Amino acid sequence: MSHFIYKAKKPTGEIYKGEKDAQDRYELYRMLREGGEEVVDVQEKGAVGSFLKMPSLSLSFLNNVKTQEKINFARNLGSMITAGLAMSRALSVMERQTKNKVMKNILISLQKDVSEGKTLSTAMSSYKNVFSPLFISMVSAGEQSGNLAESLKIVGVQMDKNYALQRRVKGAMMYPSIILIAMILIAILMLTYIVPTLMKTFTELKLELPLSTKFVLFTSNLVRDHGLVVFLVIAVIIGALVVWSKRASGKNVIHYAILKIPVIGGIIKEVNAARTARTLSSLLNSGVDVVESVRITKDVIQNVHYKEILERAGEAIKKGDPISKIFTENEKLYPLFLGEMMNVGEETGKIGEMLIGVAVFYEDDVEQKTKDMSTIIEPFLMVFIGAAVGFFAVAMISPMYSLVNVI
Repeated sequence: MSHFIYKAKKPTGEIYKGEKDAQDRYELYRMLREGGEEVVDVQEKGAVGSFLKMPSLSLSFLNNVKTQEKINFARNLGSMITAGLAMSRALSVMERQTKNKVMKNILISLQKDVSEGKTLSTAMSSYKNVFSPLFISMVSAGEQSGNLAESLKIVGVQMDKNYALQRRVKGAMMYPSIILIAMILIAILMLTYIVPTLMKTFTELKLELPLSTKFVLFTSNLVRDHGLVVFLVIAVIIGALVVWSKRASGKNVIHYAILKIPVIGGIIKEVNAARTARTLSSLLNSGVDVVESVRITKDVIQNVHYKEILERAGEAIKKGDPISKIFTENEKLYPLFLGEMMNVGEETGKIGEMLIGVAVFYEDDVEQKTKDMSTIIEPFLMVFIGAAVGFFAVAMISPMYSLVNVI
């Protein structure tokens, strides 16, 4: 039996503090909900931090598990539990099916721990490099509420939607990235092999070179004669930028700059809105308290400016403010629609359902915008490539016209 200090909201909307004994925090959730109260925050007396802050094994080699494999794990395990299979047997079946050696070893370990009487969430906590805090907390909530299969289904959908959003954004950027890399490689080949041959001819004929040709000649000489130095300088600059981007000051600047990029910034904002809404909805619907849900959502979001908002949201909720308040006050990052729908959800007691609706709305919008962006980028790339090829052609052909005039 543990002793808990908690904050809860009465049906009248009043938030109060209390203390109560319970087997665990989820039994406390059930006791308060039976009285029509909503849990705001829970801390076990004498415990340090939340129930998710357990010792973890920092095993970097365990990262070799793809997101799709984790999604399949959640979905398949949920389906087998729904079908009536015991947890240990379900894990054994999945272990025999998987081809990934790392995942196979993890499943063997999970099965062993579960067979010895540990809960699945406790066993998963040994592999925090593989299973996110979101995943572990939702499994724990499902175990305590007696609805593990539904929690696994929710986390599977959550991960799948986030993964799909990432693939759409990356897919939209893939084509222009490939084109630009190909252009750089072709330019290096031209400057290294073709331009020197033409320049030798122009020099022998003592032709007066226009400014564009001189620029191409200068670039060619730089690449041929000092290519290694140029490469090292570029490598050092990129390395310095990478190191700087890992620091707090670098993250602040880079993440802010990304949000200000035309078109892309708007898509990133909607991606974060969708991810925040879906993550919060999944956690709240699984029975995780509001403060813990906001904290875990902060870990899921990557942009530091959104993390700051969620940090402030957690503090505001502890003081008794509604969760919607902090979002409506930060409409430059989070769309006003998200905050307003949260407000409606709080008034009706259906915030989880409202957040799912918001997530679906922005996920669909991101999908359409990434398709539109791909369509818009292509003609811009063609213009850019045409301009580069035209400049090079003019630079190489102009001296030839001078030769014709001399003859």
